[in-house]
Amino acid sequence: MPQSHTSHNAGKKLQLILCWHMHQPDYREYLHGEYVLPWTYLHAMKDYTDMAFHLEQHPQARAVVNFVPILIEQLQDYEQQFKSGNIRDALLRMLDYEEMDKLNDEARQHILDSCFKSEHAKMLRPYRAYQHLYDLQKMVEGHGRENVTYLSGQYLADLLVWYHLVWMGESIRRSSELVARLMTKGSQFTYAERKALFALIGKVIAGIVPRYRKLAESGQVEISSTPYNHPIVPLLLDFAAARESEPNASLPETSHYPGGMSRVHAHLSRAMENHEKNFGSRPFGMWPSEGGVSRGTLKLLAEHGCEWTATGQAVLANSLRREMNDNPLPGSSGYLYKPYLVETGGESIYCFFRDDRLSDKVGFEYAKWKGDDAAADFVHHLEEILQNAPGDDEPVVTVILDGENAWEYFPYNGYYFLSELYAKLEDHPDIRTTTFHECVQGLGDPDSRVTASNLQQLVAGSWVYGTFSTWIGSPDKNRGWDLLCEAKRSYDIVLASGRLSADEMELATEQLADCEGSDWFWWFGDYNSAQSVASFDNLFRRNLSNLYRLLKLDPPIELQYVISVGGGVPAVGGTMRRSDVV
Repeated sequence: MPQSHTSHNAGKKLQLILCWHMHQPDYREYLHGEYVLPWTYLHAMKDYTDMAFHLEQHPQARAVVNFVPILIEQLQDYEQQFKSGNIRDALLRMLDYEEMDKLNDEARQHILDSCFKSEHAKMLRPYRAYQHLYDLQKMVEGHGRENVTYLSGQYLADLLVWYHLVWMGESIRRSSELVARLMTKGSQFTYAERKALFALIGKVIAGIVPRYRKLAESGQVEISSTPYNHPIVPLLLDFAAARESEPNASLPETSHYPGGMSRVHAHLSRAMENHEKNFGSRPFGMWPSEGGVSRGTLKLLAEHGCEWTATGQAVLANSLRREMNDNPLPGSSGYLYKPYLVETGGESIYCFFRDDRLSDKVGFEYAKWKGDDAAADFVHHLEEILQNAPGDDEPVVTVILDGENAWEYFPYNGYYFLSELYAKLEDHPDIRTTTFHECVQGLGDPDSRVTASNLQQLVAGSWVYGTFSTWIGSPDKNRGWDLLCEAKRSYDIVLASGRLSADEMELATEQLADCEGSDWFWWFGDYNSAQSVASFDNLFRRNLSNLYRLLKLDPPIELQYVISVGGGVPAVGGTMRRSDVV
């Protein structure tokens, strides 16, 4: 049915920028190239494919898709694995393994440990055959390690198939005869059926980057980027940036990250080159890792050719309060709904600020709603913003959140919510979906009703609470930084010595870049789940140990000891975090 809308101020529209951030850290172990965790390919077959599908189905809806380069690199690596037949991800490899009864105990345990890692309410309980496999596993759990021999090869085969079926995108489920047939069959899957599912996964992964490039070439989507391995740029530049928003923040024993400026330039340069190679041109802007900004960060982004960047609402609030000498912000939130021009060190860049409330509604609340009701509520909030917008200027509303982690908590992977949302936005007379680049370009148009303000002060911070407390400041997070700094000093000494060949230097540098990523510090903290903290703690220490080995040094004994222990039960498993709404 056609929707009825209340038209507001004579042609005045709301400009909506939806930015979907696609990110996975590098899950490879560089000494042998094996993938330690499967999240890159699982999110590829479930989320990256579904998000492309919804945009393809709604060609009048515009959006920004932010791809972290290290994610693109891994997707292309998986594509090459399928082409070569040399699969370096244990879970994926076993899906294609013929004689399941011959698997050793370690491989069997890996399947049992991995194949129930999903949101049970939406991805396990609806499927009776998969729930049956879970019940069987629980039944034999009391036998301790021996339980791996109690379950047959057919059980393991069925479990692998079901795990990959529930991680399949809803758009594929609705179009693939193979997936429908396997889900209907439910059990006793043959090797031929597993091979067919394996081949489908390879086809899906190979299509992801070309599909988004096509969307970008049509002008429907702006694809943006992030520093290559997703480091927290302000902290690489200066740990003291954490004290701009939290004056009493505890900092690592090391005063600064050694050679941080050089490393940031490397991440930015490589990201720009990678983006041009994959998408045909350099990005117009970047979502800096975790929305982490500082004056130094913005200067470097501008130097590398970015016309825009974006961060969290609390960063803007902190910055405006400083400009106003700590006086209260205006009662209206109109200050949020516009771009700001920031000039720093002779460079200038436009900065957009995330609407935390709307972004968090998508990330944390709408999963509990009916899809059409959630979409209607989202649009209603936009209509209220437009109705309350002062003057003749058109408000620019920026919604930014992960493009993958929310959907497993939605029924049908968010299919109905996203379908309804894009349809309502396409049809709405007073809301126009746009992109950061288009918005910036329009600022020079005399007919544009979007205006930018100058932001004289910029308080360093991130999209989470407007601070860096998620990545630095606690004893375990600071310990992680100290261990990384120590490894970086060793890296600098060895490279300066000339003892490594060019290939050895390149591999060590790639391993260092992985260690600089934000995710390790994100997961340190007792508020995260014990399982997630243990997994990322172990991988971080393995990465640092491998860096020493690639430098032909013995890893320090300290890397044998756990850095952080979890025990919390965070929302949506801790993969996303609520913003502190201002």
